[in-house]
Amino acid sequence: MNPICNQVTVRVPATSANLGSGFDTVGLALDYHDELTFTLNDDPADGVAHVIIHGEGEDTLPRDETHLVVSTFRRACATFGLGRLGFTLEATNNIPQARGMGSSAEAIVAGIAAAAAFAQPGTLNRPAIFDMAAQIEGHPDNVAPAVFGGLTVSWDFETAEGVGSVAIPGGDPLHGGFHTVNYPVDKAITAAVFVPDYELSTEKARQALPAELPYKDAVYNVSRVGLLPAAMNPTVLATTGGASEAEGSDASHEANALLFTATQDKLHQPYRGALMPPSTELIRMFRAKGYAAAVSGAGPCVLVLHYGDAREAIDEIAAEQLASGHWRVLHLPINTAGVEVVRR
Repeated sequence: MNPICNQVTVRVPATSANLGSGFDTVGLALDYHDELTFTLNDDPADGVAHVIIHGEGEDTLPRDETHLVVSTFRRACATFGLGRLGFTLEATNNIPQARGMGSSAEAIVAGIAAAAAFAQPGTLNRPAIFDMAAQIEGHPDNVAPAVFGGLTVSWDFETAEGVGSVAIPGGDPLHGGFHTVNYPVDKAITAAVFVPDYELSTEKARQALPAELPYKDAVYNVSRVGLLPAAMNPTVLATTGGASEAEGSDASHEANALLFTATQDKLHQPYRGALMPPSTELIRMFRAKGYAAAVSGAGPCVLVLHYGDAREAIDEIAAEQLASGHWRVLHLPINTAGVEVVRR
């Protein structure tokens, strides 16, 4: 199969996983992007990938076939029936590396989306991109919001329909593998991401987790994660009778109180705190003031969610950290579009 265009530009949002209570299942897309342009080589016989990097990772990321975007693009091209393409990849990276903002998920989604755009006309087949990306990444919590945008809850369906479950009459059974559900997010929800000047690998963060957990801690997190879709879209509660009809500052207070509760966690953050003391202390400071703060992904970035504009108050709480030069803050809307492509 020949590619249907000569150039594809891909924009993929940063993501924050877990959101406190939703360990390995919940993800949120942030309006902060990497942009990557794939331009096919003029000579069809030139099957080499040329890599140009601007911004984050320009001094550390590889510029050959081992680059995660390139290797994923190659794999996806084979899946979509394209031959070995020669191309120049020019990446403008804004998403910090190894900080808990989904940089690896971004790279994987970008490579697959670009291959899909070269192979198929029309809108992207997002379910297919998600399925492939989750398999490559090994877990779906970051790739889901990178593909679909908004708030996502994902899972690995390991049990065949009818085995430990009841088949739905007239319905299509769920296939094995990864699945996700996309939830709406209120436009008033904003995110502040505090980015430190140190890194933490996901592998090291996972090694800090215990093999077993107290049953009561599991119940604790289940009760909190069940609140997250409502906490991220609190206006729906007023229409369903689940909340008072408070207005103005009272409504904002109720929404933020729900966010605070929904982001409580006993499954992973208590065990990882010693790996990132500055992040742990910053989270403690925000939560002591009633803000919904949590580790972003495996860390060490800190995510603060808020209903309404609280930029000045949030920056004031972290004034010492920001003044130290070891931290910077990104005040971001929630991204609802997910991955986007432009063909030329």
